[in-house]
Amino acid sequence: MDAVVYKGPHEVAVEEVDEPEIQHPNDVVIDITTSCICGSDLHMYEGRTAAEPGIVFGHENMGIVAEVGGAVSDLEEGDRVVAPFNVACGFCENCEDGYTGFCTNVNPGFAGGAYGYVAMGPYTGGQAEQLRIPYADFNALKLPEGDAHEDAFALLADIFPTGWHGTELANLEAGDSVAIYGAGPVGLMAAYSAKIKGAAEIYVVDRVPSRLELAEQHCDATPINFEDADPVEQIKDEHGGGVDKGVDAVGYQAIDPDKEADEAYDPARENPAVVINNLIRTVKPTGELGIPGLYVPEDPGAPDEMAAQGRLGIDFGLLFEKGQKLGTGQCNVKSYNRELRDLIIEGRADPSWVVSHRVSLQEAPEMYEKFDNREEGVTKVLLEP
Repeated sequence: MDAVVYKGPHEVAVEEVDEPEIQHPNDVVIDITTSCICGSDLHMYEGRTAAEPGIVFGHENMGIVAEVGGAVSDLEEGDRVVAPFNVACGFCENCEDGYTGFCTNVNPGFAGGAYGYVAMGPYTGGQAEQLRIPYADFNALKLPEGDAHEDAFALLADIFPTGWHGTELANLEAGDSVAIYGAGPVGLMAAYSAKIKGAAEIYVVDRVPSRLELAEQHCDATPINFEDADPVEQIKDEHGGGVDKGVDAVGYQAIDPDKEADEAYDPARENPAVVINNLIRTVKPTGELGIPGLYVPEDPGAPDEMAAQGRLGIDFGLLFEKGQKLGTGQCNVKSYNRELRDLIIEGRADPSWVVSHRVSLQEAPEMYEKFDNREEGVTKVLLEP
């Protein structure tokens, strides 16, 4: 079957790979109908991880069940499903407590597993024609038959729950004001989640005009372009002081507006601590920060030796002085995907507005390049075999 294979920094190719097979009685194999390119994939694509050539990418996957293992009881051939990017067993202590992003059984020596991602276990990605889903009764979420809401349901694999997770980490409540740094797909979904939850004021910080326009149009957010002026001061001028809550939807490849380079996204402009420090300044004393943006313990392309070891210059003294709380960690998708699915089915949510492109699997190399260059109008790319 055809699949998107990592070849090396800034290079992927669509190649023939082995088809997945049932490896355990609790597996299913699905025919992929939609897989997504994620911002997290770009970390591997850019050579900023320990990923080795040959990995099949793709941790945001949905499709139709084609083959069912003998121990699977809740699924049958023809069922339409979406899979959380987390691979989880369902019965370890963390899974039982709802922390499926930190399952201790699926990836020995590491808390958490995922499809098609470095260090996240032996699970082939779904930017392909087929995918094996282990522990399928637990991991596969059933969807209504047919093809309705295909784009919206695809986002249940990662970015809609992850955006929601950012607001949960910050304990966002109705009536709160919130600043969200990053207007990529996760940041936009965090802003949309804040709107659904009834946030009184939403500020979204980025530098790409088309993304800021989406935040304003679909999330009723105030757009803040950090290239224009200090984003903290812009938000405080608008709000009249610190906001209640903050969300970091950027992660360790954050751009520092005070650094100059030939290109807007030159790695020379990176400062992996800038967003967290800006959030500490933006959020009021005793406010709360949610950090779903990705940070790593090792970064081969870091701007300095300390950051290469995953160590950041965080203004902890100011955090302490302001009595702020923070929550971190990847999303436990199963904690949210069922209720978000039902919001979509009932017409109370439709995150599909974030999708900018739906293209064939064969166009993946071109779309990876465009997405990596943060081209105007490229927000969320869906692939179909």
